[in-house]
Amino acid sequence: MNFKQVDFSKLSSIRIGSTFDVTILEDCSDYNKVFYLLGACNNTLIGSQPPPLMMLSKKFDYIKLEGNTLKIGGATPSGKIASFCKKHDIANFEFVSHLPGKLGGLVYMNAGLKEYEIFNHLISISTCQEESLIELSKEEIEYGYRYTNIDFPVLEASFEVACGFDETKVEMFKKMRSNQPNGASAGSCFKNPVGDYAGRLIEAVGLKGKRVGGMEFSNQHANFLVNCENGTFDDALFLIQEAQREVYKEFKIWLECEIVVLDERFMGENSPLLNPHSK
Repeated sequence: MNFKQVDFSKLSSIRIGSTFDVTILEDCSDYNKVFYLLGACNNTLIGSQPPPLMMLSKKFDYIKLEGNTLKIGGATPSGKIASFCKKHDIANFEFVSHLPGKLGGLVYMNAGLKEYEIFNHLISISTCQEESLIELSKEEIEYGYRYTNIDFPVLEASFEVACGFDETKVEMFKKMRSNQPNGASAGSCFKNPVGDYAGRLIEAVGLKGKRVGGMEFSNQHANFLVNCENGTFDDALFLIQEAQREVYKEFKIWLECEIVVLDERFMGENSPLLNPHSK
């Protein structure tokens, strides 16, 4: 079993974290459920006490067009997928160019923009069950808005192929992202509650632009937690918990994290980040 040292202050998009050993998954014989499988760390906040960590090998970075099926390895970056689809005039993947990450992570959280989601044209995934490689159809997976019940590595995903890459959609998705801040962040901090927007709720309780240490809820978009200047895990966690408390106090709505917090003190069913009223 191979591993490498990863400096998460450089890898993660929010630029927070220390250097930890990460095990490399080459095949299913390496897989162990005690490990947390990482992707590109674009929505990840890692603390000082992370669980055992694992990443897919580079051998899972590929795209294959086989008849009417597109097969994509779990370690394939979203930008590479978008470029391939543009080059081969493949429709329905225009939105992924505006979703940073790798295919495995996009599938894991059913990533998307509004109604355009990665599961819309998914056929199946390849994954590990114990030490065996298996295939699961879309119908065997529970999924919804920014959610799946996947708790295993996505080694490969197969998609339906339709012709007609649409440049007008690319421009539409670009405009949808135009109000989001540049710089170091982990993307949307919270999922949008049903019928409302996390950014609106954060702004309504006076936390837009709120800064603690080097972290801030962006003045450009309140649901973006940005690293302005040497922000720390503790700075970020303070703001996350303050937003949850204040929004619940005012609106009786518990904001659910879209950011993945990787620190064993804040994971599991007793995590202080979970809604205490749903236990």
